[in-house]
Amino acid sequence: MGIEIVRIDDRLVHGQIVQGWLKVVDVNFILVVSDAVALDEMQQVLLSMAVPSGIGFKASSVEVASADILNNVYEDKKVMALFSNPCDIVRVLNSGVKLKSVNIGGMHYVHGKRQLLCNLSVDDRDVFCLADIYKRGIELEGRLLPNDDRTDLSKIIIEEENKINSQGTCNG
Repeated sequence: MGIEIVRIDDRLVHGQIVQGWLKVVDVNFILVVSDAVALDEMQQVLLSMAVPSGIGFKASSVEVASADILNNVYEDKKVMALFSNPCDIVRVLNSGVKLKSVNIGGMHYVHGKRQLLCNLSVDDRDVFCLADIYKRGIELEGRLLPNDDRTDLSKIIIEEENKINSQGTCNG
């Protein structure tokens, strides 16, 4: 048991998670990994309100979540770990946590990012973090809902990383 799925979705807990993923993916616990959410009680309350009964919920900082995962706190649970950005996943990996796959479901466009796909907008830092995840042998798969076709995002990310590096404009 433990971490069943890792998803990057900047909206964290919302309709696609509750109505789409939780009805198909066999999990009984949602772990939101976010320093900002861990410090914001109101956001925690709002997110927890979207979680259906029977599904556990916790919001933890990257540091606490990493320690809890490494100490097998979630060993008896089936966990969906939600992240708002890929760089927090790199921080979790740097702590020693092992992952096999990362689902990228929603990195939406905001000022300062560029859109690569309909649900994938990135800045240079995002690209470098996603490339780092992939280079550790972790699958980068994109899909909004669990029944959608899996899209291998590694080629797009590595191409984008090469483009940034060839321009010499590393802002990451």
